[in-house]
Amino acid sequence: MKNRIKSIVFAISILCIYSCSDLKEEVLDESLTGSGQAEAISGAIAPAYGQVSWTWRHTNYYGLQLIPSDEAILPYRGGTDWYDGGKFLAAHTHSITPTNDLVKSAWTELTINISRTVTAIEVLRPLAEAGNTEAEGALYEMIALRAYLNMLTLDSWGIAFKKESSSLDSEILRTQEAIDYIESELLSVAEVINTNKGPGRMTQAAVYGFLARLHLNAAVYRDPYGTPNFSSEDLDKVIEYTDNIINSGQFSLSPEYFDLFNDDNNTNPELIFALDQRGVLNREHSRWAYWSIPGSMFPRPEFTSADGTDGPAITSDFYQTWVAAYSSVDPADADPRFLQKNTQEVANGVNDLTGLSPLNDENNYYCVEAEDFEIDRGILRGVPWAARKDENGAFYTCADGYRIYPVKQIKGNGTDKNVDYVNLTLNVDFTNEGRAHHTGYRVSKYQFSHTSPNGNNYSSVDLVLMRYAEIYMMRAEAKLRKGDAAAALADVNTVKTARNAREPLPTALSTIDMDVLYRELGFEFYWEGLRRTNQIRFSHYEDSWTEKTDADVNNRLFPIPQVAIDGASNTPDYLVQNKGY
Repeated sequence: MKNRIKSIVFAISILCIYSCSDLKEEVLDESLTGSGQAEAISGAIAPAYGQVSWTWRHTNYYGLQLIPSDEAILPYRGGTDWYDGGKFLAAHTHSITPTNDLVKSAWTELTINISRTVTAIEVLRPLAEAGNTEAEGALYEMIALRAYLNMLTLDSWGIAFKKESSSLDSEILRTQEAIDYIESELLSVAEVINTNKGPGRMTQAAVYGFLARLHLNAAVYRDPYGTPNFSSEDLDKVIEYTDNIINSGQFSLSPEYFDLFNDDNNTNPELIFALDQRGVLNREHSRWAYWSIPGSMFPRPEFTSADGTDGPAITSDFYQTWVAAYSSVDPADADPRFLQKNTQEVANGVNDLTGLSPLNDENNYYCVEAEDFEIDRGILRGVPWAARKDENGAFYTCADGYRIYPVKQIKGNGTDKNVDYVNLTLNVDFTNEGRAHHTGYRVSKYQFSHTSPNGNNYSSVDLVLMRYAEIYMMRAEAKLRKGDAAAALADVNTVKTARNAREPLPTALSTIDMDVLYRELGFEFYWEGLRRTNQIRFSHYEDSWTEKTDADVNNRLFPIPQVAIDGASNTPDYLVQNKGY
């Protein structure tokens, strides 16, 4: 029987709107501004789209996907930073409880987002029924966005919320009922939704893409604790919907991988759905850019306040998947997705920092104009280079710009005190040595926005939530699971060899199997919020990796926050806790 929950989504959402964040209702673009009905339309959809930034915030849903996977680990840095009540330690070790704040914040922001789509639909439907074509188009977008957000709750908590009106109770759907509901919502708009609004809006391509993703994971959603049983029907639908996108000719793969995560990525033809941060919608800022990089590193010479946070690093286990794939060749010399080398690391003839202290390396720099400087992108190892401050807190300059030095260790304590340079090491864990501020290879995938007024805030880089490469990779997986290895190999190589804008030029694979496909998914989509879902689908979520040995299948789903359970306690069985919690 479907559980009915009396406005639980809205109760939590209203609570958080006033106590958790300053959520403004911004206008998306000029085509939606105006007065009267046009203003009502823009005022309805902007809060729903704008809330996506808080849903995918690094300490909300994004962190909840990243840290529990084998991609990332966030220790209690130096015993001083990033403890936050132990929520990240518990997430990584799969020892989350219903009171974990990471789970609560992710749930709260996501349910707010769903509630805002319901509110938007209530505003738009009567306008659409009265013949307003712009309202009708916006209505289709909100239905699609609501379905996408329910896919997120289904993926992480095993439930979907069916709510058509704020005056009605929500229905809690699980397993096949949830799949059917989300599918029906997406199909209801697939043939009528816009095809050209761009990646910041729900479009027909996004709808087809999310339908493909739904059916690719349907075996997991039907039986979240068992071994996935992939049906031919689901796999055929994955192929059908991905074919629709590929055959449309609307999209193409980016020759330069890191262009996908640059300031101007809104116009990149590989993006299908993204969080549009241009103009007034730049609230997520640069968090996906600065969360991982060293706190002693300054990525933009224009701004002395812009730095990293010494947050999560990749696990040594994930790094070893690159090493294993390329054997004796350094991954940076084999795969253009691993690293984009932007700094020189050779200054005035000095490129060996052995025995050299920052106190006597005053000539070990090179000069560059601020707007031309970029830190290295991808997976950062060893000693990074960036701008450096003098004793007055200003960056060192030269006649033709700013001095770029090897990064000096100025943050941290304990074992960091005896380190002259930030030297990013492979091993990072929860021990005193492994949790130092300089430990762990870091990820610098997103560009620090050049349009930002201070480097760390108001980024114009769109956060990528679905792109064309995923379409090819989903089709490849569906074909491989159906036994067509040749077609799967062709799709994977289409993506892999497309990144040919610079050396190292990628080499096509000669064979494909599930292990190789799983590895390639990790290389193509690392730190994009997909790894946990992929690990569960490929039956790797119960594997062991650094500081994680838990193999309980119940941890594939997160606990429903205790605050939500308590909020529904007046009516028994409205909201039932997930197994194992």
